[in-house]
This record gives sequence, C-alpha cells and structure tokens, in this order.
Amino acid sequence: MKTMHLPAGAARRKLLLGIAAAATLPVLQGCFPVVATGVGATAAMVADRRTSGTYIEDEAIEWKASGRISEHFGSNTHVNVTSYNRNVLLTGEVPNENTRAEVERLVAGVEHVKGIINEVVVGPTSSLTTRGNDTLITSNVKARMVDSQNVPAHNVKVVTEVNVVYLLGMVTRAEADAAAEVARTSKGVRKVVRAFEYISDEEALRLDNPTGAKR
Repeated sequence: MKTMHLPAGAARRKLLLGIAAAATLPVLQGCFPVVATGVGATAAMVADRRTSGTYIEDEAIEWKASGRISEHFGSNTHVNVTSYNRNVLLTGEVPNENTRAEVERLVAGVEHVKGIINEVVVGPTSSLTTRGNDTLITSNVKARMVDSQNVPAHNVKVVTEVNVVYLLGMVTRAEADAAAEVARTSKGVRKVVRAFEYISDEEALRLDNPTGAKR
C-alpha cells in the first residue's frame, strides 16, 4: 500500500479546503446520508481522543436524532445535530419556543446521549446561500487549525451556523484558547462559542499516546 504525504503550507490548505468542500456537497444538495467507512474512517478513529466505541456512538446519535426531528417536524425546522463524546450540540432555526423545547426532548431520548447544548434559535430558516457560506467558513477554520502549531486540529470539531462558529472536542485549556483564537480571526466569523470538554495536560498526553491497541 502506498503512503500519501500531504503537502505543507498553502498547498496543504488548498487540498484540505477541497476535501472539506467535497465532503459537504451532499448537505447542500439534499442532506443525503453519508457513512464514513474504510481506511478514512479507521484513520479518523485512531487519531481521535474518543474511544472507537464512542466515535461510532456519536455517529449513531447524530443520525438517530436527526431522523427523529425530521420525522416529527418535516421541513418546518432546520436543526443540525452534532455529537462529540455523547454531548450533543443543536444548532439551527425553529418557528417557536415550543418546537425548540420539543426538539431538545426528542434528542434527549436518543440512546447514549449524556448532555445537550441547545443553541437552536427561534426565527426563519437560513437560506441555502447562508448555509453555503457557513460551509466555507467551517472549511477555512479547519484548514487554518491544521496550519497552526498550537491546535490539535483532529481533536477539534467545527460547526458554523449563520456565521457563528461552535467548537467541540476534548481539549486542554491552552488548546481551547488556541483553537478559539484561530476561529475568531478567520474571515467571516461573527462569533465563537466554545462547547469543549476540558481535560488536563496529563489526560491529553495519555489519550494521544495510548499503550497497546486503540480502546
């Protein structure tokens, strides 16, 4: 098997932007399900600070929660579900407070969910143009994190909703500050919201250098 080496600097950033944009095309074209499989998914799990079991559970939580919301409300809401270490971030727009509360209730009932950060707002749904711009912001922030010497980019998940960037992950305080600074200074970002789970420097070192096989 050949080993692929990513180019450094600007070339690497362009490549990552292209990959991220391609990966998000299905979202803009109708939210078709995409399941990560094979070498790519395995590599992502190995590099992640979550256990492989938790990684898979997070994927399942996102699909189950999104399915319940869609089944219950149809096209009357626009809610994005992001799960990291079983903590769920909800973003998007709903028509009223009752719907906002019901969305949270539905997600709370999904197996393995241990916490919810409800950032859904009451208001008109965002346009496709706005969502496309959010996708570009996310791609740019991720690429800049990869270029940064202080951010463990593979351990930070970036979600953008109407120019507001949400950051998730299991990180140290220093890593969180560095990631937030990269996001804050990225083009088009209006606000940065930290939804991190903080760990100690010792815990980060242990998770990044596990002994034996991946848990």
